[in-house]
Amino acid sequence: MRTIDPISKIMSTNIIALNREDDLEMAERLFKRHKIRHIPVVREGVVVGMLSYTDLLRISFADAVEDTDTDVDSLVYNMFTIDQVMIKNVVTVTSDASIKDVAKLLASKEFHAVPVIDNGLLVGIVTTTDLINYLLEQL
Repeated sequence: MRTIDPISKIMSTNIIALNREDDLEMAERLFKRHKIRHIPVVREGVVVGMLSYTDLLRISFADAVEDTDTDVDSLVYNMFTIDQVMIKNVVTVTSDASIKDVAKLLASKEFHAVPVIDNGLLVGIVTTTDLINYLLEQL
């Protein structure tokens, strides 16, 4: 198995992102529509935070309410902003970071996605699922 490949080989470049001014209902719709669990929060292309679906679950009943019943979610979501819920001290990597180094980073931390930044701007995202799929391809 080659571990010197850059993370750009496996990162997602079709990035779904939020702005601080977006609301949590929009975030939940994006999580569900795109079947993703992590969304970078950006300001003019610069990552200022990271929101995970788990962050939403901590403040709501999002997984216990029917998809068509949004009354509970709306009430809870209106009490918080993305800025209040997102993680602000985001660890990032560059697109030339090795897959091995990113795997070590994710294995040692309590998060499952890392924004990929080049020249200060968001160019991708890599998740533990991306790493597992890469490993499976190597076997």
